[in-house]
Amino acid sequence: MSEQRTPLSDEFRTWLAERGEDAYALAWVARASQPAAWTDEAPRVGESGIARAGADLARITLQEVTRGRQETLRRWLQLDDGVRHLAIITGDPGDPGDPGGLHEHTPGELAAQLMRGSASDEARLTDLLASWFYRRNAEAVQGLELGWIAAAAAWTCHVRTLASYPPPSVLALSLERAGEQDEFTEDLVAGTGLKIIELLDRLKRAYRPRAELIEDWHAVESLSADVPALNDMADWLLDQIFLRDAPAQQLRAVLEPDLTDYLRDRRGADGYPLCVALPALDAPRAAQFAEARETVRAYTAAAYAGREQEAQQLQDAFPTPVRPLATSGPAAAWRQNSATAQDAVEDLTAQRAAAMAEDGTDYFTDPELLHAETSYLAAREGQLHLMHDALGRLAFPAPAPRDLPEALAPVAAAQTQRRVIEAFGTMERATQALDGQIHYQLQQSVPAHRRTVSGAETDLLSRTRAALEHSTAAEVPFDEGHILARLQPVMARPAVPADPIPAVPATQDEPHTRALEADPGTSGVHR
Repeated sequence: MSEQRTPLSDEFRTWLAERGEDAYALAWVARASQPAAWTDEAPRVGESGIARAGADLARITLQEVTRGRQETLRRWLQLDDGVRHLAIITGDPGDPGDPGGLHEHTPGELAAQLMRGSASDEARLTDLLASWFYRRNAEAVQGLELGWIAAAAAWTCHVRTLASYPPPSVLALSLERAGEQDEFTEDLVAGTGLKIIELLDRLKRAYRPRAELIEDWHAVESLSADVPALNDMADWLLDQIFLRDAPAQQLRAVLEPDLTDYLRDRRGADGYPLCVALPALDAPRAAQFAEARETVRAYTAAAYAGREQEAQQLQDAFPTPVRPLATSGPAAAWRQNSATAQDAVEDLTAQRAAAMAEDGTDYFTDPELLHAETSYLAAREGQLHLMHDALGRLAFPAPAPRDLPEALAPVAAAQTQRRVIEAFGTMERATQALDGQIHYQLQQSVPAHRRTVSGAETDLLSRTRAALEHSTAAEVPFDEGHILARLQPVMARPAVPADPIPAVPATQDEPHTRALEADPGTSGVHR
């Protein structure tokens, strides 16, 4: 029997813990929308990650609450649709005044516990697993033997705690229902399960060559369409490939917004993650970060899937900024007044020092990783310079030079807009970035290391935002409606009759011409 209720996300831990020790929540979990570090640990295939510290519980949509392992496993096997991730979650009662965290369980974990139990009904459990396995094959898009590959991959992702691939009793019953009892299918299922287990084992390695990552990505990508549990693994492998690709890192440096304030708040002033509630990243910059991530992944996928022309087009669309040899006056003024900008420069310097340190053995084990990292840092330095220069010109406009010719004054003023577009792509994206930073600074939860500068930072960003709006309004856009409104009255005016063509005076050859017209048979003349 299940209970139907959808608690508020921030009360979910407490609410679930109050259900009792045998309560299991079956919940659909959407993919995370907040940006994560490019170097996150490998995903736990088969889990949604919703029980990890800092997970966004707003991703949860509660389906129902079940009682006991057997009922929970039975409902999971019935509800799993092969498209969305259905998580099994329990709450830790802990201290009544301070409930503990959440725990996520896989179906294989519950099946293994039931199989080891003294009161287990093995025949019933076998029938449930066989029904689910057969359904995953029947509902696979590919069909035929490729459907069994998708089903075997789903088993390995969700039920490998019980067995790496379906036991003979489960597989035989599934094949019987499909009418495909043959050794070829049995070998195909077992081989797929073992292959994915090898892939999962390789995820635990600290250092891996790019060639191996590419091979694994091709294998996982072909299965992820029918096995959503493999999507995170495919994306993680693609990120690991991109971290070893210099052009991809340069593309990231150009597209990624400045998240220095958010990232520094995540790890605190001393560089260690904070264990307190912090504000989420603002929506505008989160959207830009997601766009950057998807674009870099699209480039990497095209580059390593044989679509070189598509990859080159993405690379050409966002050229790498030239590394600045000196800091411009507007950029220096912005960095002097913006704590976030100063933090960005300091973080970049620290990253470069760590990458080139003599004791930095991490990168010396993988020269491609070191080369890609230095390529990113060089491109990011140029991109930061472009952004700081553009924002400095908006916030601290310099007066026109004394000896500047009058005709060049509009040209000099237009350079501010040119710099903004060069740094952010469009005036709209620059507005989104500033709006996001202002919104983030105004959130109530401000870490201690930022409280002394948050007010000044907000004032500076607001003043810059106003200058950007004024600069955008000063443009003279092509207004098609205005032109049409002026053209219609002109077109509606009555036409003025043209003056008659004046008569041409007769010439001395006119009599001869008349004679020819009167006698068309005149020799040598053809009308």
